[in-house]
Amino acid sequence: MTRTSLSAVAAAFVLATAVPVWAAGNQPATAPTPAAGGTHGTAASADPSGSGSHHEHADPEAMDAAMAARDKSFPAKTAGQGAPDLEPTVAPDGTKEFALTAKIAKWELEPGKTVDAWTFNGTVPGPTLKVAVGDKVRVIVKNELPESTSVHWHGILLPNEVDGVANMTQDPIKPSETFTYEFTAERASVGWFHSHHDGTKQVANGLWGTILMGEMPRPKGVTVTQSRTMHLQDGGVIGLSLNGKSFPATEPVQAKLNEWVEIHYVNAGGQAHPMHLHGLDQLVIAKDGYPLATPYEVDTVLIAPGERYTVLIKANRVGTWLWHCHIFSHAEGSQGMFGMVTALTVS
Repeated sequence: MTRTSLSAVAAAFVLATAVPVWAAGNQPATAPTPAAGGTHGTAASADPSGSGSHHEHADPEAMDAAMAARDKSFPAKTAGQGAPDLEPTVAPDGTKEFALTAKIAKWELEPGKTVDAWTFNGTVPGPTLKVAVGDKVRVIVKNELPESTSVHWHGILLPNEVDGVANMTQDPIKPSETFTYEFTAERASVGWFHSHHDGTKQVANGLWGTILMGEMPRPKGVTVTQSRTMHLQDGGVIGLSLNGKSFPATEPVQAKLNEWVEIHYVNAGGQAHPMHLHGLDQLVIAKDGYPLATPYEVDTVLIAPGERYTVLIKANRVGTWLWHCHIFSHAEGSQGMFGMVTALTVS
């Protein structure tokens, strides 16, 4: 064989056996240990199957028992609730005024797992701001963090000077300082707000929330009985979570038979997440706060970082239906379910 042929064969072998760089960056490394007080799973650390030579279980009965204990503890109680509604103060001219304080606070992700989270008003996600189209909005942000920050209003039409990008549209909000954002709710929007200063750390550690303006148009004949936001996160100290909690501490959605439930998905993380609901259809009616001319039904919605999807679910089948990210390394392993898992219970 010629030297040229040998070189070609060697190159082909290397290409065939190498892990692509883009894939290697997403490869989970170790399994979560989700027993009480154990390690909280993250997108970079969760094992996709819980299998492999270093996770072999000599006793299948013990494995089943450990998984059952964890899975059946859902929904587990923890301190704190993410994304609470924040009531505004109404100024004499009708402006709705909200106060946000960026600060580090203890946050319980699941039983036995508490972290130092970067928060707005002490919760992860931060408060939910709700206004009507046409409202004047004022948000006063106080920085009690150990470093500067800013707040970007993602998906909201507003003046450039309050877009919230540090060093581009404003100076960073330094520790102990405040900054006031003022704008008018021009149109119905499903927006979210988040740090735009050291965002890789600050947002993943908890510094984000939702701002809802008006409502998304719904199909004729549909009456929604409850509207909720489901925040997705996969990094920082918060890790794989829904609304700032990791299974089994995630909050299930409860619905009566034939009720319509509205869900606004918000992906605050760094990866796309295919959110799959067992047993029931998801009717997608808006993307990023833009109503769809032709809504469509799916059982799995793929939500990229920064995206928002609004779906309607008719609770027309009785039972407890699992609801989770369908990347298994974000949801379950050899010790049971963890991370981005919840359920919709229809009764």
